[in-house]
Amino acid sequence: MDDVIRVVLVDDHGLVRQGIRELLDAEADLQVVGEAGDSATAVRVITELQPHVVLLDVEIVGDDVTVTVERLTKLAPATRVLILSMYDGPHLLQQLLALGIRGYLLKSASRNELVSAIRTIHTDDSRIILGVSRNSLSSIHSGMQSATLSSRELSVLELTALALTNAQIANRLFVTEATVKRHLSNIFAKLGANSRIDAVNKAIEAKLISPSRMHS
Repeated sequence: MDDVIRVVLVDDHGLVRQGIRELLDAEADLQVVGEAGDSATAVRVITELQPHVVLLDVEIVGDDVTVTVERLTKLAPATRVLILSMYDGPHLLQQLLALGIRGYLLKSASRNELVSAIRTIHTDDSRIILGVSRNSLSSIHSGMQSATLSSRELSVLELTALALTNAQIANRLFVTEATVKRHLSNIFAKLGANSRIDAVNKAIEAKLISPSRMHS
């Protein structure tokens, strides 16, 4: 059963959970292993089960969705979070991307889109699935371009682009490794990145650093 993708459903509407469960359980490689209707239960169930993927409704009862996602990334770091929402808001989407979600789909998405998104984020660490409007994507891109990094953050990112480890960067900049990690965390949040490579690519795209730095 190692090839089966284990999924937890989080939505405060029982009928919605039932419908999604029936949809996913009809797929041979997907299995719903747990459900929750509020944030506290969601955190407990996901921490206990450590599923491959969680489908998280953006408006569940309890903590704000950003708080819930932040807790899940700490307590179940290997679990991919796929947000389901009725709303297409770029500000919230940008916040959630900075926290490390792997996908955001509107509840108007088709069955095939949902199933494909689950499979993709499970098998491909480099992919983020966004089923939102062009306006939201444009707003996110604009926000990323206007992100400002401090001179020290830029230095850390340029050395990261050279594939140096945190320890090597710390030695180059005469700071502690913990300081480097803190700078990288701030960089990820500002750029909405979910990995070192993603941060470098987004910084190059936003013209915050030059590709030539990667070969110096």
